[in-house]
Amino acid sequence: MAKEQVVQLFRTAQADLTLRANLNTAPTLEAFVRMAHEYGYDFTVEEWQQTVGFGVEELECELSEIPGI
Repeated sequence: MAKEQVVQLFRTAQADLTLRANLNTAPTLEAFVRMAHEYGYDFTVEEWQQTVGFGVEELECELSEIPGI
């Protein structure tokens, strides 16, 4: 279920520039996940990492730049 939430968030953020801009302001991955929860997406930091295949140190890009979803 969490993978579907991550994919749904990614796809929604691709179409919704305001959502994408807001999520891209998150200073840490933990803050990003908290913000996603506020928008109704339910996944953990670990579930995000497993789905997108990135570690915290690697996630220094914009949400729109994450490949593979």
